[in-house]
Amino acid sequence: MKIGLLFAGQGAQTVGMGKDLADQYAVAAEMCVRADVLLGRGLTVVMWSGPLDELTKTSNCQPALFVHGLMCLAILRELAGDFPIEAAAGLSLGEMTAHTAAGSFDFETGLKLVQRRGEFMDEACAATVGGMAAMIGADENSVRLLAADEDVDIANVNSPGQIVISGELAKVEAAVGVAKEYGVRRATMLNVAGAYHSRLMDSAYQKLGAILRSVEIRPPQFAVFSNVTGEEVTTPEEIRRTLQDQVTGTVRWADCMEGMLDRGCDLFVEFGPGGVLASLLQRIRKGTEVFSVSNVASTLKCADRLRAI
Repeated sequence: MKIGLLFAGQGAQTVGMGKDLADQYAVAAEMCVRADVLLGRGLTVVMWSGPLDELTKTSNCQPALFVHGLMCLAILRELAGDFPIEAAAGLSLGEMTAHTAAGSFDFETGLKLVQRRGEFMDEACAATVGGMAAMIGADENSVRLLAADEDVDIANVNSPGQIVISGELAKVEAAVGVAKEYGVRRATMLNVAGAYHSRLMDSAYQKLGAILRSVEIRPPQFAVFSNVTGEEVTTPEEIRRTLQDQVTGTVRWADCMEGMLDRGCDLFVEFGPGGVLASLLQRIRKGTEVFSVSNVASTLKCADRLRAI
C-alpha cells in the first residue's frame, strides 16, 4: 500500500482540538509547550478553551491547525512506527504543514511562517471588503466564465461540482445572484473574514514572499503536491514560489488528489477535525480508503490499520 497524508485548512478548527492528545501523549504535550514558547503566547489556551471567535481568527486558527496536524502525525509515528509515506498535500495553510512533515523546513520555521501568513492575511482582510461563495453543481469552465464576467477570482476547485469564488464582496454577491444563469445548481455565500485566494490578498502575497526568500528550505523527503499547480514540487525554488502564489492563486485541490491517486496512493490519512478532506476525496474517487485523525480514538483506530500493513 502507498500512504498519502492530507492536512486540513482553515475552517476545520474546533475548540478543544488536541487537548485529549496532549493529556495522553508526551510527544503532543511537548509540541504544544514548544509552540507556545516559539510564538511567545498561549496558542494552546485558545485551541483548548476558545472562545470560538478567537480561535477562528486567521492568526490563531492557522498555527493551531498546523500544530494539531503535526501532533497527530507524531503520535501515529509513535504508535505505528516509521511507516512509509508516498506523498502529502495540505489544503491552503495545510500545505505548510505538509512541507514541515516532509522536512522542507523544521517545526520552528514552519510554525513561524504560518503565524506570519495568518497575520498578513488578517491585515489584508482588514484593509479590504471581500467575500467568498461556494458554487455547487457546475463545471469549472462555466464558473470561470461567471467569475470573469463578474470580475471575481476562482479561489478553490475542491472536487467535481464544488468550486469557490472570491473577491470584492459586492461583486461576489452579484455573482451569486446570477449564478443559475451559468448552470450553477446552488450558490451560497460563505461566512469568512475576507477574500482568501484572490487578488485582494496581494499585500499578504508580497509580505509572505519577502519572508520566504530568507527562509532555508530543503527538498522534501517525500512528494508534496502544490495547491496552485496540482503537481509535485521538488526544489526549494519551486516551494518558495508556489507557497507565495497560493496566497492569491487558485487552490487546485481536486488536481492534488488526482495526482496522489495517480501516483498510487491507496490509503489516505487526514489530519484535522471535521473530516472535510476525507469527504472531498470520496467525491473524487469513491471507495478510497481514508482515515480522519483528530483525537485519541481516531488516532488509535488509524494506528491499528497502519500496523496491519
